[in-house]
Amino acid sequence: MSDQISSAPPQVSALGGSQRIRRVFDVSVACLSLVTFAPIMLAITIAVLLESGRPVLFQQTRIGQHGRLFLMYKFRKFRKDCNRAGFPLTLAGDCRMTVTGSVLMATKLDELPQFWNVLRGDMSIVGPRPETPAFEDCFSGIYKRVLEHKPGILGPSQVLFRNESSLYSADIDPKTFYRSFIFPTKAHIDLDYYPTRGLGSDLLWIIRAAMAVLGWMPSLSRMSHDVGGAGELRKGAHGVAIERSAAE
Repeated sequence: MSDQISSAPPQVSALGGSQRIRRVFDVSVACLSLVTFAPIMLAITIAVLLESGRPVLFQQTRIGQHGRLFLMYKFRKFRKDCNRAGFPLTLAGDCRMTVTGSVLMATKLDELPQFWNVLRGDMSIVGPRPETPAFEDCFSGIYKRVLEHKPGILGPSQVLFRNESSLYSADIDPKTFYRSFIFPTKAHIDLDYYPTRGLGSDLLWIIRAAMAVLGWMPSLSRMSHDVGGAGELRKGAHGVAIERSAAE
């Protein structure tokens, strides 16, 4: 597989501010977060080591801006004997999950090492969630435009799909469901938001993401309004997916 997926040249939005300002914002937030969460990250490291040993971190190839591949880091949630190139989705009650991993998944604390990805320039604080190469084929047609934006740790689609793992049912193949319903819905949300995003709206989504981790979700209609009415664009299965993820 090639190490890059072609995408259209980036378009810098006037509302989004200059790339330099956004980079300063990303680096500042990442540095502050790494210092603030250092004690928690140390505790997670100890918990992972005590339960299942090394490695503490899990690294996985993801698709970045303009299709460039990069290694994304997480605290390891699965047993260490799991194949790194195994099933690309995490499901509710996933048998690969460790006890520590289940806590990390519920709190999203497994994402903390991605602040290092932000410092490296692979990711932004707020941006579309980077996909694995297993879903490279999803970036076709209008969805290629998602790759114009640097992927992020959090954002509208991440908040709306806070409990994505609970959406999969036993009567449909998870990868088929992801390609047919979840990915297109996320992509539409991203394409509604990022072309006109600003630092102020990014800060709002950072706050919402923190609130979601703490268990409080704003109303779906209010959040959909802030991403250009994305929730109103998709009915049927797309709408059900968002409603279920936001409600649980």
